[in-house]
Amino acid sequence: MALVDHLRELRNRLAVSLLALGVCVVIGLVFREQLFDLIKRPYCTTAVAERAAVRPGQCDLYAFDVFSQFSVSLRVAFIVGVVASSPVWLYQLGAFITPGLHRHERRYAAAFLCSSLLLFATGVVFAYFTLSRGLDFLLSFGGGEINPLTSISSYLSFVTLTLLAFGVAFLFPVVVLFLHLVGVFPASRMRGWRRGMVLGIAVSTALLTPSQDPFTFLAMAVPLYLLYESCIVVARLLERSRRGRVAVEPGSEDLELLGDDETSFVDDRPSVLEPVPGAATDRDVT
Repeated sequence: MALVDHLRELRNRLAVSLLALGVCVVIGLVFREQLFDLIKRPYCTTAVAERAAVRPGQCDLYAFDVFSQFSVSLRVAFIVGVVASSPVWLYQLGAFITPGLHRHERRYAAAFLCSSLLLFATGVVFAYFTLSRGLDFLLSFGGGEINPLTSISSYLSFVTLTLLAFGVAFLFPVVVLFLHLVGVFPASRMRGWRRGMVLGIAVSTALLTPSQDPFTFLAMAVPLYLLYESCIVVARLLERSRRGRVAVEPGSEDLELLGDDETSFVDDRPSVLEPVPGAATDRDVT
């Protein structure tokens, strides 16, 4: 394709992605009250929420300026729109990039994309169910002498950063397995770096968690280390499968399994020349 055709295709795919995003944002604005109830639920389970509520038995978040409710509604709708329209714009992105990849690269790209989406969603869901413990620790740290009035804007920023931090952190196995596939991080090195990885996970978790409370720290650090151990198991299985393919009899390997840039086995040992029936030999010539 010419450069103009590539730009035209990019324009069309961006238009489809933006259209899907716009539709999902409008849907998010329509259902903003239900979304607010879902976002407030971790805060409402804390003990501070009961003391700070103006109405008995209710859970209240506060707006301290005129535009807070409008801006927060737009932010919630945009976040929901990005998440809900992700299958569309991810497909458009993949369809634009995939034709330029080799066959084995397309296979790896599809596997990494699906696993990344699954791990990111797992991290977000896991963070949502651990938010209340972190909030309870932060809001009640001053004891009964301080009664915080939590604004909806600051609370939404805290929730967004926490969910995003957990989602990005749970992509850690994808990076580790990618380094393994390119030969940088074999399984033996993974096992040898266990102690250093524990320290690296602890430092990274302390930097990523917005709340810095011990419960959120452990809620992120422990699953990350378990994911690292699972990467070691997967890497060992991949290496065992790779050794099994190498041990196949020469000439019997399935050429369809080879990538576009891989070479098939060639037996470079000299073969024994057998006389052809009816051909003249040196004795006949003499």
